Amino acid sequence: MRARPRVCDRIRRTGPKATDVDSAREVLQSYADRHAADSGFLHGLWLDGKLVGGLLYRVFDAATGVCEIGCWLEPAATGRGLVTRGARVLIDWAFDERGMHRVEWHASSANTPSVNAARRLGMMREGVLRETFPYRGTRQDMEVWAVLAPEWRAAREARARAAHKDH
Repeated sequence: MRARPRVCDRIRRTGPKATDVDSAREVLQSYADRHAADSGFLHGLWLDGKLVGGLLYRVFDAATGVCEIGCWLEPAATGRGLVTRGARVLIDWAFDERGMHRVEWHASSANTPSVNAARRLGMMREGVLRETFPYRGTRQDMEVWAVLAPEWRAAREARARAAHKDH
């Protein structure tokens, strides 16, 4: 039996569900449509030529300058920094290329890997939506994490200075 992907956020709980080839095609088409409408994007995470996860703009609202990043990852790919490195690329693009002001990350309080990813990205925990959605028969708390463009740029510059100092 194949291990189920570790869900980084609420995609499996509230987002489109792919359970077979036809429903997977529908999910991919929905993201192609959202990409064409500039309202959502889906990107694969690859390891040794194999798709092991994904990062996406679950919400992308250029008019308000706010987007939400989500992810999923196969268990065998955890602990390799794929989500953190990939999310940094998406956040850089959102701020630098698209002029977004705010990037959010929503995670179940019970999903420690997702909460830790938000921390590694330097996001601030802004609050908890208590028992906001049901998952497998239990209502889950959802944490809202975010980073603003000026905060991200300052942290990125600090990381670059620290890396330069080490070399």
